[in-house]
Amino acid sequence: MHKKWIKPKNNLAIEIQNLNKTYKSSSKNIKALSNVNLNIKCGSFYGLLGPNGAGKSTIINILGGTVTKDKGDLKIWGLNIDTHRKQSKLAIGIVPQELNIDAFFTPKDQLELQAGLFNVPKKDRVTDYILELMELTDKANEYSRKLSGGMRRRLLVAKAMVHNPPIIILDEPTAGVDIELRQKLWNNFKKLNKQGVTIILTTHYLEEAETLCDEIAIIHKGKIVANDNKKNLLKLIDKKILIMRFEESPNKKLINDLKKFGETKIIKKVCEITFKPTNITIDKILKVTKSHGLTILDLQTKDANLEDVFMSLTKN
Repeated sequence: MHKKWIKPKNNLAIEIQNLNKTYKSSSKNIKALSNVNLNIKCGSFYGLLGPNGAGKSTIINILGGTVTKDKGDLKIWGLNIDTHRKQSKLAIGIVPQELNIDAFFTPKDQLELQAGLFNVPKKDRVTDYILELMELTDKANEYSRKLSGGMRRRLLVAKAMVHNPPIIILDEPTAGVDIELRQKLWNNFKKLNKQGVTIILTTHYLEEAETLCDEIAIIHKGKIVANDNKKNLLKLIDKKILIMRFEESPNKKLINDLKKFGETKIIKKVCEITFKPTNITIDKILKVTKSHGLTILDLQTKDANLEDVFMSLTKN
């Protein structure tokens, strides 16, 4: 492509230090970001999660240059956005949530037009390669109005890639997309990440972040409340669920004994216990269960997921 990006010496795609932003109006001031610090490694698939109004969009808009920061330092691919404004913007491609696609242009036309806006020389354009990567080759010359919702989403990603940025931001990329199409888009994003592109994902689908991301930050009321790899984040929640299916319905005495271990739900012959694995072992629960003489036909366990972590950190 027209520009080969050399990886920063510190291997950081994004560096954010003490970032602050307040939206001012005549009626009141809204503190959107308060001393935000983030380091995102080159090549990572990074999730930026938070409730509505938490500050995710403000961070993305500052990175994209559509919102100005009040205070703080921000580098994109080693380039300071204050001293290298134009170059730093070229290092990033943003895939918006809105489907802003011209219905009467073909995907190929739109990529060529986008490349022109970024001053990519014609000899350096790789339109066909991007269309192939996003699985749009067979639709390259069809009017965009004929594309399905999933194809339009992929076209947005393709448009963000025309200037060969080392960083792509996906802002709610599967909003309003059905489960089957979501899975296809996930595969496209994974493929892009394997090519070495650093991906920053914002999403309301926590399952999506848990599936795709290796590092995750959670922002709440303008502050970063968690920032770690997925494995460590899941360790924050001391929770496990044990599901037992019995041969016959459990009696009241057993139910009362099981309730001592944690929240217990009984539906006919199935018992679900939510307990803290740091204090209680599964063996202990099974020992009590067997002492009542019930036969266990099936046994399952569920660990805490990202939704548990998210709810715990953003409940106040």
